[in-house]
Amino acid sequence: MNVQRFVAASSREAMRLARSALGEDALILANRQIDEGVEILAVSESAVPPQGQPDRPAASVAPPPRLQPARPPEPQARPGGNGMTAESLYAMSERLFSEMHDMRRLLAREPGGRQPAADCRQRLRQQLLAAGFSALLADELLAGLPAELGEAAADDERPAAWVGRRLRDRLVVLDDEDAFLDESGVVALVGSTGVGKTTTTAKLAARYVMRHGTGQVDLVSTDSFRIGAHEQLRIYSRLLDVSSHALDAEQPLDELLGGLRGKRRVIIDTVGMSQRDQRVIDQIARLGRGAASMRLVLLLNAASQPEILEEIITTYRQAARAAGTELRDCLVTKLDEGGRLGPLLDAVIRHGLRLLFVSDGQRVPEDLALVDPEALVARALAPPRAVEALAAAAASPPAADKWAQGLLGQGRRAATALAALRARVGGFAALEEAWDLCALPLSLRDQRLDALLADQRQPALQASGMLWARRGALPGCEWSMPDLGVDARGGWLALPFLQHRQPADQALRLAGVNAGLGVTAHLLAGLPDTGAWAWLDGGGHAWVSQVRSAQRVIYGGERQSLAQLATLALASGQHACRWRGQPARLLLSQLAVAASPGARGAEDYPLRAWFGEIRADDSVAVLARRYWLTPEGLGDTVAPLLLGQLYGEAIPPLIRRAWQRLPALIGQPCGSELRLLLAAGLAAAACHLDQAGDDWAMDLRAELAGLLGGRRRSSAAVLLDALMYLCAARETIRHAAIPVLEAPC
Repeated sequence: MNVQRFVAASSREAMRLARSALGEDALILANRQIDEGVEILAVSESAVPPQGQPDRPAASVAPPPRLQPARPPEPQARPGGNGMTAESLYAMSERLFSEMHDMRRLLAREPGGRQPAADCRQRLRQQLLAAGFSALLADELLAGLPAELGEAAADDERPAAWVGRRLRDRLVVLDDEDAFLDESGVVALVGSTGVGKTTTTAKLAARYVMRHGTGQVDLVSTDSFRIGAHEQLRIYSRLLDVSSHALDAEQPLDELLGGLRGKRRVIIDTVGMSQRDQRVIDQIARLGRGAASMRLVLLLNAASQPEILEEIITTYRQAARAAGTELRDCLVTKLDEGGRLGPLLDAVIRHGLRLLFVSDGQRVPEDLALVDPEALVARALAPPRAVEALAAAAASPPAADKWAQGLLGQGRRAATALAALRARVGGFAALEEAWDLCALPLSLRDQRLDALLADQRQPALQASGMLWARRGALPGCEWSMPDLGVDARGGWLALPFLQHRQPADQALRLAGVNAGLGVTAHLLAGLPDTGAWAWLDGGGHAWVSQVRSAQRVIYGGERQSLAQLATLALASGQHACRWRGQPARLLLSQLAVAASPGARGAEDYPLRAWFGEIRADDSVAVLARRYWLTPEGLGDTVAPLLLGQLYGEAIPPLIRRAWQRLPALIGQPCGSELRLLLAAGLAAAACHLDQAGDDWAMDLRAELAGLLGGRRRSSAAVLLDALMYLCAARETIRHAAIPVLEAPC
């Protein structure tokens, strides 16, 4: 057996040396911190001798003291009094390896044992298939698996939690019941025979009655085929004290609805028809002729087979389009009778239907509830009740052709990404509006752009902080770095503030955003000028100035540079951060100093100097150093401000990248002002996503990187390219009049 010792500055470097010398099957026997860094003892699994034929210890790459390359003729105690010899160390290592090897084989046979990390994607795919989801949706979801989770072990719960989040994000549900009940118009419940339309009609009517009273709701039945259908609805109407109407198959609907225009809501219980009945189209067309503003709601049986669900949704949507209307909403019935919910959720997600309510019993109105997407997905992902579920779920739905996996899958992923960006990145919806201006004539475009930028002071774009750029054009560029707002969650606003639209006086700029946007913290690119210093000091505002190491301050009565004072600073803790897309640490130290506002004869102003060292998460090596000056008394609020200024350094290179690539994507001249606005906004959104450490950001990073094809590791540049691609694709689809990127209304 080949036991070797490796010493390096960090654990990662030591592991790299071990794998380089012993291969990928190297096993770590021990590790510890030493003066030189990190020491590990490793062994190669392939070098284990057969049982009963022990090999001699081989010489290590860096032999530890007192460990000889060959077994000594007689046991000899090591200095230090612990009684360990090279012989006993070798025997202990061999036993340890044998036990670890047996444990690995044992765990590999156990259902819940740790599996090789490379199987994570396959494990998730099998879980989805076993739950009843199609191979099409499973592959589509897993194409966006974050790199951070791609090597997770079997007992790591994060990949399963990620799958649950992605399914919840794809599932569109009714999130405001009050708004839905306050709408007026006609709702027609459609679906196959026996799905529960009449009972659901009564449940919905009861909810309307409880909100608007009995005089605002009318019930209509068009089911003249099923014996007792009209009478069943009349019974419900008498119990609810609302009016009901029964229509024969050939009786026109428009005449009846014309007499009910004073009602807030009319609910139609339609005749149940098989998805294979050719009269489905005629029925939907009849409903469409009856009311121009009719909302069709498709009822789906939770206990139906996957193929049946696919047929029902496809047939009824085709019938609606043939009748000149759209079917965008659905309602799930008989949830209490359903086994696996995976097939149902799979069909709803793939077809982009909005799920309004779920029904799980016959009681009126109790057994109708708003959708709890988290609980619904958790139930769908619960272990299957039958072993044969895996084989049954592995088949793709009938329409899952190869072209659909690419085109439709990309469309669904793009829709999910856009919805998440609008919800998580402040100002992204306004940035989309700015992109739309590129297609307008020049005169109209400038007018709309002025109106859009005037709305930067609207409540939806309120900023808690402001990152102020240096005045003037950046080196080698024909444009100036815009100013960026920071929202209450610490993220960059995607609608930047262009320099040439701001006042020239620094104090006026500060006062303007403070009054209009509620900005409470200012991140400055250098010390403020005399007027700005007086305004900041007079109002007690929080501010941070990033300065160079050569910046001179007053300490001990003398003017000295910050670089000279760094060794005198007192440690002030460390903070987790991200540096160039990777986890890192910011180590802070501080020192009380003073500086002058700039005017001659001005009194020295007490400040706090901050010294920052950025280090890799698993290393002591310093990646970068930064220096800041702040007023005294900021307390715990200073660290987020320093991190914000640090993160802002990544934005200018991304703006350059976007500035160069946007003309080819837009395909027509858009003007330098709008081009800069888009470039800066997209760069800010990319940095926001790259620097955020929450689960939603990890999921969205993977989703965006997956849109570019292949398995790319996300970075700020990759995210920027994905955002530009996403906006360009959205514009193309919008002009093609394909509503794939629009949320169901």
